[in-house]
Amino acid sequence: MPGRNKELESEVMAWVEAVLGEKLPPGNFEDVFRDGIVLCNLINKIQPGSVKKIQTSGGSFKLMENIQRFQEAVKKYGLPHEEIFQTADLYERRNIPQVVICLYSLGRFTQKHPEYTGPTLGPKMSDENKREWDEDQQRLLRDGQIGLQMGQNKGATQSGMGSMNQSRHM
Repeated sequence: MPGRNKELESEVMAWVEAVLGEKLPPGNFEDVFRDGIVLCNLINKIQPGSVKKIQTSGGSFKLMENIQRFQEAVKKYGLPHEEIFQTADLYERRNIPQVVICLYSLGRFTQKHPEYTGPTLGPKMSDENKREWDEDQQRLLRDGQIGLQMGQNKGATQSGMGSMNQSRHM
């Protein structure tokens, strides 16, 4: 299991505060986020209406529901499945680094949502590199004049090759 990165944890917490526009309650990373309330408020700030009902009291089952609602919401928001932590990672403090990765990823992912204008996190995400081919290029592609695959040898044969690719003429 990866070790904890306090610097990244505080960067994520600062981002959450910036998005929420308020100070987080004092405490360790895992304690601040453990009941899922801050997480639900966070995703509602980023994507309003993501979590309809936030449990503010109740037993551990109720609070774990907050975490699960947050997870559902970030999945809908488009976060890759492998970057979303498991409920127990946070609630039972099993894998806090995974929680940090998830929140950091969410902070970066907001960049892909033009409707979101709040603070983002991390380096700017690249846009997809879409290639547009003009008519001439498309024709050349179709006619096999431009090879897209490596090693496309038109008319090449294996004559002159012996066994195990040893050339016959030494």
